[in-house]
Amino acid sequence: MNSSSPLGPRPNPLPLGERIVSFGIRAPLFFLGTGFFGSLALLASLFDGRGRLQHRIARQWARFCVAVSGARLTVLHGERLTGATAVYACNHQSYMDTPVIFSSLPFQFRIVARHDLWTMPFIGWYLNRSGQVPVEVDTGRASVASLLGAVRTLKSGMPLFIFPEGGRTEDGHVAKFLHGPAFLAIRAQLPIVPMALAGTWELLPMHSGTFHPVSVTLAVGEPIETRGMTMKQVEELTGLLHERIAELYYEHSWLPRPQLTGEPDRSTGLSPAHGQAPGEMARNGNSGIAREVAIGHSEDVERR
Repeated sequence: MNSSSPLGPRPNPLPLGERIVSFGIRAPLFFLGTGFFGSLALLASLFDGRGRLQHRIARQWARFCVAVSGARLTVLHGERLTGATAVYACNHQSYMDTPVIFSSLPFQFRIVARHDLWTMPFIGWYLNRSGQVPVEVDTGRASVASLLGAVRTLKSGMPLFIFPEGGRTEDGHVAKFLHGPAFLAIRAQLPIVPMALAGTWELLPMHSGTFHPVSVTLAVGEPIETRGMTMKQVEELTGLLHERIAELYYEHSWLPRPQLTGEPDRSTGLSPAHGQAPGEMARNGNSGIAREVAIGHSEDVERR
């Protein structure tokens, strides 16, 4: 079923043949597979208290979804995916990002996700039973407490994965990063590994239900060391992470890297958060950083 095209602009509208295959074959198989593997993971959770078997099932689901989508996946610098305990961060383009990540990372990891996903039927059950890490974002004190819980997961030896943008891109470009990944990495004094996905936006962009099979690339960057960094450097690390991921992404995307006059510089990612001046996050302490935490699919839920 793999019929990937070279990466380029997504046709609008898609060719009739692609739409027929997507609605008639790809989408039904995607949902049937998700239901099957999800049920299997929930069943496994009855005797898998650590989530390791569920993670292996999730990897099989992910490979199935990538195959059904028709995408041809290439991982660049996969030797950097050693499984070392670290924060793994990637730009967020599509619902297909999660299957691509699960199918590509050859080790156990857990996802940092918005706490209210745990209240959703089926999804919340899986997240809770598989050991994923919820982050509370409604109040500063609860946010800090939940972030510290994520830090404890890192210190226990389990790698964490996070989307620094907090939600999918609407135009294919790398958006502003939130401060969660930098907070976690610095607090745990562990590296942060930048990664970039190119092609999933063209494959299945926001507000689309049809697959456009293209070549998808996951590029893995060199780890960024945080040993010796302090919480006052959260914005600095966020900016460096944004720059590394943007470099990787625009190297493999057909989109040109934008430079917008009067807008925050995408090359640094050091734009003010909710009207705060640069440096104010550090002065406000951990609670201010916690409100800016980057959490997987946080905006996705709100945009549905």
